[in-house]
Amino acid sequence: MTGTPTKALEGIRVLDMTHVQSGPSATQLLAWLGADVVKLEAPTGDITRKQLRDLPDVDSLYFTMLNCNKRSITLNTKTERGKEILTELIRRSDVMVENFGPGAVDRMGFTWDRIQEINPRIVYASIKGFGDGPYTNFKAYEVVAQAMGGSMSTTGFEDGPPLATGAQIGDSGTGVHAVAGILAALFQRENTGRGQRVNVAMQHAVLNLCRVKLRDQQRLTHGPLAEYPNEDFGREVPRSGNASGGGQPGWAVKCAPGGPNDYVYVIVQPVGWRPLSELIGRPELADDPEWGTPEARLPKLSKMFQLIEEWSSTLPKWEVLERLNAHNIPCGPILSTKEIIEDSSLVANEMVVTVPHPERGDFVTVGSPLKLSDSPVEASSSPLLGQHNEEVYIGELGLGDEELRLLKSNGVI
Repeated sequence: MTGTPTKALEGIRVLDMTHVQSGPSATQLLAWLGADVVKLEAPTGDITRKQLRDLPDVDSLYFTMLNCNKRSITLNTKTERGKEILTELIRRSDVMVENFGPGAVDRMGFTWDRIQEINPRIVYASIKGFGDGPYTNFKAYEVVAQAMGGSMSTTGFEDGPPLATGAQIGDSGTGVHAVAGILAALFQRENTGRGQRVNVAMQHAVLNLCRVKLRDQQRLTHGPLAEYPNEDFGREVPRSGNASGGGQPGWAVKCAPGGPNDYVYVIVQPVGWRPLSELIGRPELADDPEWGTPEARLPKLSKMFQLIEEWSSTLPKWEVLERLNAHNIPCGPILSTKEIIEDSSLVANEMVVTVPHPERGDFVTVGSPLKLSDSPVEASSSPLLGQHNEEVYIGELGLGDEELRLLKSNGVI
């Protein structure tokens, strides 16, 4: 390889008008891929700078963990001068991303038609809660999207209420979908020379992540779902606890000493039944016609995992893991957040990274899950509010020192 290494998105300028989580998660991925992400904030800043603070008067971890590798400028887009500056920023950007309420950017005077006039090559991405229709103006939050995208109705146990998942599939899950759309639009621009509109709705992204449940909804019309542990089936896919929902049955079995995360998730493949039956001290079940085939085991999945748990509950989860892996039985320990943040392999893979911050000191965050051989990622600190005003407004837009001072005193920045 010759020359200076470059990042995948080097030379791409992103005007980041997002806030909270769904938008910032998308633009942070773009920044990690090498784009110059300029986060445009109101003079009061992204609301998450002050939310869930663990230290007084310091940007919260909520903010810092979603805004690494970006620059920050402040701008009051409600002022006339602010609108003029925003116009110039749009003109100079390749991508513009926003996740305001429906119509908010239009009401600023920046409709898609107007944005195209300013910059025909720009990719304009919007994240909303819902698509066009009766839900359009509903306020969207993470768990609202989970509720309306199919996740909650299928998460939890049969005799309990619908549950939210700890994974932020509504916010960060939508952010990943937005990145895919933005990258596709940038690629298409190489052929057409034109930018385009990218719209992603949180409900739609959650639904995409729940497609196997819609698969099962259709299968249900032809009879009960045999791989589910549920005894009774109605007209909709039931909550099925920790069942895998796939072609091979799985369950989380208890381990010693019985703490809240002392569990191992075990998948029982056809080829794994014989070694598993030996491990649990029931070798006769391998050839028992009542247990020896997947078809024979399906009607009694609960009993099968009960037998496995009688064995696993006597051993620590790491020993259970070691014994199962020795026989190539698919399994994984339930890792707590504490175990994950202290996991040396995740640190070695730069998925748990420590980042210095000018005010709070070091903080731990999640690294980039996108590993490109020619575009390595080094996570850097989230910006302080307006940290790059001078750099962008004077150094790049060519405003004078005096105008910058007046803009600040007049509340424009």
